Amino acid sequence: MSSTPPSGTSSRQSTRSSRTPHEDKLVLPLHDDLKDSDPHLELVDTHCHIHSTFQTYKDKYPDGKLADIRTFVSALLQADGSNKLAACVDVYCEGSDMDHWASTLAALSDFPDLDYRFVAGAHPHEAKNYSDELERKFLEAHKHPRCVGWGEIGLDYHYDNSPRDVQQEVLRRQLRTALASDKNKAITIHTREADDDIVVRNLGATCSPSDPSGLRILFETDAPYMPPANMANKQLGMTSKQRFPFAHGGVLPWTAEFVVKVLNEGKGDDDDKWTTVGVLKQARENARRCYGV
Repeated sequence: MSSTPPSGTSSRQSTRSSRTPHEDKLVLPLHDDLKDSDPHLELVDTHCHIHSTFQTYKDKYPDGKLADIRTFVSALLQADGSNKLAACVDVYCEGSDMDHWASTLAALSDFPDLDYRFVAGAHPHEAKNYSDELERKFLEAHKHPRCVGWGEIGLDYHYDNSPRDVQQEVLRRQLRTALASDKNKAITIHTREADDDIVVRNLGATCSPSDPSGLRILFETDAPYMPPANMANKQLGMTSKQRFPFAHGGVLPWTAEFVVKVLNEGKGDDDDKWTTVGVLKQARENARRCYGV
């Protein structure tokens, strides 16, 4: 019996392969706006999922050359001549995350030029699975000095992966636990289509509320999810049909570039305008104030 896959399957696999760039393209070139900037400019990704990003890499490149998470981070986030991260805040927000936070921390905490920190808390999608045992694991992680906050916690009424009343109760429980700890840690709030039930002030926010006024700017990649749409294929050495396969810390300047366009909307020729470098510097200071990184 022939083991040759049906022609349709082969075609789909070929299409996926043609859209995925060679893994060498994952190391992003220095963003144009940073080439003549202060060489001491520090990039800080305040919200990423490094273990999930590594797993995505392994799924996209099953024969890839980056064999472990430390090698992966070194190659993509610490490469000379790229958009090198000075610090990152990793996010452990699923029950399964708590099985590997300690091993990931051990692998990444001693990079000479990367200040690795993390936050921990139950994502609203996971609220239905919240338990005393899971809370114990979160509290154990929070004992570590590199744990700088709670999150991401909150409400998500778009997907409703957990019942809304359960989401609300788990959010209240985690907020009470955070406040009772008396550690004055940051709280990262995930809120989507839940503006009537949640008010965010002076907190880090992902999937921000409809009215973001008053929020402090912090840059995140949410890696591996949602690579910025303004990444030009030609600049990255990809064909027009290829798509950058996942986000990682190196995409941060493209996020900043997009934010600058939003901040400068409506400004006249004589008005002071934000620049990519300027907003990255401001976000870097905000990360220091919020997370201590």
